[in-house]
Amino acid sequence: MKQLAMAALVGLVVFSPEAAAQAQAADDEAHVRALMAQLETLKASYAQEVRRLRELDMQVQAMQARLNGRTATAAPAAAAPPPPATAPAYGEGYASSASEARAAKESARRSVDDVKQQQSALFNRRLTLENSLTYARYDRKQLTLNGFLALDAIFLGNIAIENVESDSLTYDFAARWGVDPKLTLNLDVPYIARKTIYQKGGAGGSAAAVAQEETHGAGIGDVTASANYRLFQEGRRRPETVLTLGVTAPTGREPYGLDWTVIERDDDDFIRFAVPAEQPTGNGLWQASIGLSAVKTADPAILFGNIGYVRSFKRSFDDIDSNPDTVNPGQVQLGDAYYFGAGVAFAFNERTSLSISFSDKLSARASTRYKGGQWVKVIGSDANAGTLNLGVTYALTPKATLVSMLGIGLTPDAPDFTLAFKVPYML
Repeated sequence: MKQLAMAALVGLVVFSPEAAAQAQAADDEAHVRALMAQLETLKASYAQEVRRLRELDMQVQAMQARLNGRTATAAPAAAAPPPPATAPAYGEGYASSASEARAAKESARRSVDDVKQQQSALFNRRLTLENSLTYARYDRKQLTLNGFLALDAIFLGNIAIENVESDSLTYDFAARWGVDPKLTLNLDVPYIARKTIYQKGGAGGSAAAVAQEETHGAGIGDVTASANYRLFQEGRRRPETVLTLGVTAPTGREPYGLDWTVIERDDDDFIRFAVPAEQPTGNGLWQASIGLSAVKTADPAILFGNIGYVRSFKRSFDDIDSNPDTVNPGQVQLGDAYYFGAGVAFAFNERTSLSISFSDKLSARASTRYKGGQWVKVIGSDANAGTLNLGVTYALTPKATLVSMLGIGLTPDAPDFTLAFKVPYML
């Protein structure tokens, strides 16, 4: 009996209400810690999924913008958190709302717009002002033989080496006005400064003597007015296709009827070496052009190409003779010209793209006709100017872009190299 009483007493002590409460509290605390650990795990997983959703949202919208060639209205992501108080800076952050998604898509298509701006025009801009500066270097040497070949082996006469070195700097101001989503009007006004050095061997009858003369010229060049019309908007399989029509006015100083500086004459008063007193800044003729350009995005590459035709109209001048001692009025008509080119650009990010392209211009022979005479083809006036172009485009601000271009001449008729910088500002 005593043992049973002691057991009952111990049971009452162990299973008293206070002991049971303490045991329950300990169990609840352990359960809360487990729930908190599980909550933290779920929060971390949720944050990771949100980041993945934002990244996928930006990628999908950027690809849609490049494929469609335009900005589409983006719906807010269902799993995205509420938008922050301020939008992310230009080119930074993730899209977590409809407004940020549209901003991200605009940034992603910036490289595509820059390529289109250089190839044809942007039709979603009301006004674009472009300032450009281009330097071109031209150097050509040729051997001049004035005499005859005796016994098929001995040359009798004068042998001279002629060298022409030309440096030109062109500033061009262009204004492009978007009339509607399919039509853009353009005006290009160049200002040209040119320096040319003429060298000729055999001065004074001595093969070792070299005569040299330097001439300059500066002024407004030939002004061009043109219009771009979008035939087709870019789709999944077809490129954006633009038709361009242009007219060039002879506002620059023509190369005909210039004053000449005689450097050397023979004993019989024959002019051995003469150079123009001033360099021309235009070709002196009205010209009309028609061209077709295409741009197609193939992420991450942007493909582009163009082809065109230039027609020159004949014009009369008071003097078309290159002899400084004579004046012969007549007409001049430059040969028709055909140009084409193609290239590819790679968008590294929303601000920077690199392009490589090839361009070529084929010009037929020019014709002249003295007053009362017949049309005569000018031998050596035809040309084939092929150029390899390397360019880098960088978006300075959402409205301004810096375009740098290096052109390397591949044929004797092309400049040795050209270096151009353009800054289009889109309003």
